[in-house]
Amino acid sequence: MSAVLNGKAVGLDRGYVEVDGPQAEEFLERMLSNEVVSLEPGEARPALLLTPKGRIVAPLRILRTAPEAFVLVTDVSALATQVAETLRAARFATRCEIETRPWSGFVQFGSEPAPPAFRVPDFGVDAWEGWREEAGGEPAEPDSLEALRIEAGTPAWGKELDESILPAEAGLDETHISFTKGCFPGQEPIARLHYRGHANRRLRRLSVESATPGDEIVWEEKVVGRVTSAVPGAALGYVRAEVPDDAALAIGGAEARLH
Repeated sequence: MSAVLNGKAVGLDRGYVEVDGPQAEEFLERMLSNEVVSLEPGEARPALLLTPKGRIVAPLRILRTAPEAFVLVTDVSALATQVAETLRAARFATRCEIETRPWSGFVQFGSEPAPPAFRVPDFGVDAWEGWREEAGGEPAEPDSLEALRIEAGTPAWGKELDESILPAEAGLDETHISFTKGCFPGQEPIARLHYRGHANRRLRRLSVESATPGDEIVWEEKVVGRVTSAVPGAALGYVRAEVPDDAALAIGGAEARLH
């Protein structure tokens, strides 16, 4: 981690949806892919909001802020409205309120900020996310957060994640989904792939001197994937599952290796 970032609050583009009421816990438990009922106040957990066919509507973090109140933190601010509308459409007579909030997100490195905040593994170093009603943090130095995110192998909405990506392809079945909780939208196709099949491609970290999102990843003269994010020396991309870990790859004519 850059010394410039240590102890610094850096602004993030995040969206916020507040869900509260006597049936908020029950409602979110049946709508989201990970457990909600076991969350303690102040505790956060990653989850997905999915379509019935198992496609991603939005990656989230669920934070319980009170016994009957939760905040859903979306990857980008533009997702908050879609999340709120999707939840409202499924609420029916459930006693809970669903509202977007115009808060300003930030990530702080090296020391825990005042609540509300929760630890995140997205950057591969000690980091906490939080929000404020005013400006949430200083702009990051160019590529600093992106380099940490890529090195940690964390997928981002609009780069590695969109409605066409299966959760298992991005490794989100390992972090964002409970296979022991009750039913939720998309559970059946997600469980079928988990127990009876495998993803044909997986998100991988790559070492490469230089790459650009969209570049083809080539192995033995065959295109086996594409770059989704890149900084000097490293990249993320979806790679066919049959490519061995020690494969000699090429990206834009440059040598590349799987991390």
